[in-house]
Amino acid sequence: MRLTVIGTGYLGATHAACMAELGHEVLGVDVEPDRIAALRSGRLPFYEPGLDELVAKHVASGRLRFTTSYQEAAAFADVHFCCVGTPQRADGDGADLRYVDAVVETLAPFLERPAIVVGKSTVPVGTAARLSARLAELAPAGAAARIAWNPEFLREGYAVEDTLRPDRLVFGIDPAAPGTEAVLREVYATPLAEGVPVVVTDFPTAELVKTAANAFLATKISFINAMAEVCEATDADVTELSRALSFDTRIGGRFLNAGVGFGGGCLPKDIRAFRARAEELGAGRALAFLGEVDAINLRRRDRVVALAEELCGGEVTGRRVAVWGAAFKPESDDIRDSPALDVAARLRRRGAQVSVHDPRALDNARKRYPELDYATGALAAAQGADLVVHLTEWAEYRTLDPHAVAEVVSAPRLIDGRNALDAPSWRAAGWTVRPLGRP
Repeated sequence: MRLTVIGTGYLGATHAACMAELGHEVLGVDVEPDRIAALRSGRLPFYEPGLDELVAKHVASGRLRFTTSYQEAAAFADVHFCCVGTPQRADGDGADLRYVDAVVETLAPFLERPAIVVGKSTVPVGTAARLSARLAELAPAGAAARIAWNPEFLREGYAVEDTLRPDRLVFGIDPAAPGTEAVLREVYATPLAEGVPVVVTDFPTAELVKTAANAFLATKISFINAMAEVCEATDADVTELSRALSFDTRIGGRFLNAGVGFGGGCLPKDIRAFRARAEELGAGRALAFLGEVDAINLRRRDRVVALAEELCGGEVTGRRVAVWGAAFKPESDDIRDSPALDVAARLRRRGAQVSVHDPRALDNARKRYPELDYATGALAAAQGADLVVHLTEWAEYRTLDPHAVAEVVSAPRLIDGRNALDAPSWRAAGWTVRPLGRP
């Protein structure tokens, strides 16, 4: 099939490359000429394991091309995936839909024959129905230009695998637009043939699947972090508590690791937008608990800062602090709402000299937080440090020799904000170790 993918950020570039890998001819569309130029040469503006090879492979084969022209996109294909961002609004918690709206407003006038615009962006419930009416109004093809909603469920660091072999597909379809389901089944013929389950439903349910999934995951993370707060008050061990809970098949162990909390470009803004939309719909009480989910998450950052001050004798002014991690999670260079950088910046504002290391995210971190110092290695960041704070669970930090690190610091003090390091080994090497939610 011929497909377009509009928006070539993290979601769009991944979807475009993976659709080419599934055998389709794909045209990526973006309004940023520099990004298109980079993608045409096979270069990505961000890091995602395996994706750069996939983009380069299909750019070279000719199966994947890129353009800034919506007119070219409309002429090229009749299935258009909308993969633009929906950030949090500057004036509130709701989702900023200007980019999604712009896709429809710009593409529709060029749709002179039947076409399907497939939304993958995370949007408030009710968006698809509104866009469907607007598309039919603006497109020369009229009602033959249809909307469908096919939410994404990508995990950064595993996005290629999640696109090629998803755990489920959701098709939100207008019952008045026959044939849409058949087209989507053709697009995803390969994963469907491999047994991937598909849920065919209406617009609002499809929109809610994504926001509900993120709300549930955020709630699960904040639940175990709330338990960490209780454990700290009682000298209990949250890692053992989590392990015991994980054997209950009703609960499971995934997303049940206590630490400094979640960040990134999805969970924080999505739970806020979900709650804001519920308020608009008169169902605000149903999602009021998400306010506490958000608050628990942000309190864990406060806890790390408080621990840092405690370990440094009451204040961090004038102290050298090494922060291991800048990305919001490992295997990514995404620093959006990164707990690691938020904590680093707070310590810097309290007078500490902060040196940050991350295997992938330093370039992005420098642009966002130029006031921080940056090091090219974990040991370099720890040179002369009065305190080391581990905040992104990259594998390389788990393999560091605590004796070797002890030789370069001024004082062997460690906060493990992810409960990922082997605390007994570090203590045996002479370190004072303070995990979160553990004695």
